[in-house]
Amino acid sequence: MSTAVQAQVLIIGAGPVGVTLANLLGTYGISTLIIERNLDVLDYPRAVGIDDEALRTFQSAGMADAIVRDVIQNVPMRMYTADRRCFAEIQPTTREFGWYRRNLFSQPLGEATLRQGLQRFPHVELRSGVELLDLVQDEQGVLATISDAHGMQSYLAAQYAVGCDGGRSTVREKILKLPYEGKTHPAKWVVIECDGDPLDAPYTALHCEPQRPYVCLALPYGVRRWEFMLFPGEDGEQMLAPAKVRELLREHVAEVDALNIIRARVYTHNSRVAGSLVCGRICLAGDAAHITPPWIGQGLNAGLRDAFNLAWKLAWVLQGRMKPALLASYHDERHAHVKAMIDLADLFGAVLSQKNRLLAWCRDKFFLAIRDIPRVRDYVLQMKFKPMPSFHSQAVMQGDPRNRDDLVGRMFLQSLVETGEGEVMRLDDLCGSRFTLLSWRCDVLPAATVDPDLRRRMQVFGCDYLQGVRSRSGARGVPLTGSGTVIQDHENKLNAWFKEKGVDWVLLRPDRFIAAAGRADDAPAVMQLFLDRVAC
Repeated sequence: MSTAVQAQVLIIGAGPVGVTLANLLGTYGISTLIIERNLDVLDYPRAVGIDDEALRTFQSAGMADAIVRDVIQNVPMRMYTADRRCFAEIQPTTREFGWYRRNLFSQPLGEATLRQGLQRFPHVELRSGVELLDLVQDEQGVLATISDAHGMQSYLAAQYAVGCDGGRSTVREKILKLPYEGKTHPAKWVVIECDGDPLDAPYTALHCEPQRPYVCLALPYGVRRWEFMLFPGEDGEQMLAPAKVRELLREHVAEVDALNIIRARVYTHNSRVAGSLVCGRICLAGDAAHITPPWIGQGLNAGLRDAFNLAWKLAWVLQGRMKPALLASYHDERHAHVKAMIDLADLFGAVLSQKNRLLAWCRDKFFLAIRDIPRVRDYVLQMKFKPMPSFHSQAVMQGDPRNRDDLVGRMFLQSLVETGEGEVMRLDDLCGSRFTLLSWRCDVLPAATVDPDLRRRMQVFGCDYLQGVRSRSGARGVPLTGSGTVIQDHENKLNAWFKEKGVDWVLLRPDRFIAAAGRADDAPAVMQLFLDRVAC
């Protein structure tokens, strides 16, 4: 066998989650090696929905602008009764995190773009046509045995490994031997895509028809997708025959024989979560860690949350900034939220894919009756039913009376801010790939009174200090100054948030979750306590 190759992080699997993780690690300066058994991006129908949190993740990896070039943004979703009346429409107007909440893309195009992004980093390498055979770990790192496309075996050594190798993960099943708890749903679905979109329906439609529930949606560049439930006795492979595919579409398209069908595939829905997401120096992410039915479009988005949560923690541990034991907080923070998302998807699926005609009739009557109640309509329209992450782990500051526990562990908003040079940008772009202490209309670390050692510790830990002020609040032409970098609230959103929450500052993690928050006088003490807890 050949000589071992060294990397700080080895990622197994170059799907969207693995490549996003690699882009984030590249941004943090971590040497990363990705291995992928397939030679190229798989070109068959897969995930199509990305939400605001996903786009925020891509933004932090420096890839959002490239990704959205191939994205249809702000796409509504409609739900139809058995007799084809719309009983609910979901189109959130909020851009709380800087992006629209419902967006559609093509996964093959998105993956190709993310792979191109890796070329920005000389310390990140993708090797295709490489299969993992074995993976062992000790206190110093991990050692992988791999085989290339010619069957040549070799070793790869790294300090940490992340299995992003899909629902049938070799890392989870054969290496870690972890349970994949949950269920496989009995009904299969056939997914069909054609180009030259024959319908004028720029939205996602869930058709809750007992005779055959189906989904219909418009994808970028004139691609139309249908997803049809298969019933017991219908053979999946037989349903992919061209004649059967056109038979399924005949009721929905006027000239079905003129369609150019580009892809068709049968899928089984699963609801499963791995028993643990962190095992020593090996972590799991994406479908290797959990798999979600597609009803609420959160399968891929959940995996991208994994990547954002895990990447900075690996980086801070590897760079000697954070205690290695805190890597376990990745499991603590992600496992419960993933389970909540899966439970919601299962509920949606049970309600919307009902095959019993009497129960479907009752469902339709109920939803039609409540759709015009303002609070209910707003709850559905704005996607307020979506479980938002709320963390309680050692990677956030909780339990101190000077700290606002109710705010900690939640994602902070993203608004437009203006720099001292007059440049308007999104907040995350200014924060970059670091922690950020953001104060509002006050200096919580005045140089005259704050221990210089605290500022030194913050710098070593990778934490910057921003002071937010109201837009145009200073004298015209006079630069605003303070102990931190002064930014102006370009959209007046920071002012509204801090006023509503009643705090003077927040500590933001690199994944934009609030690690601590409180009043001005308490900031130095809480910051010292937080650094004592997490920093090396």
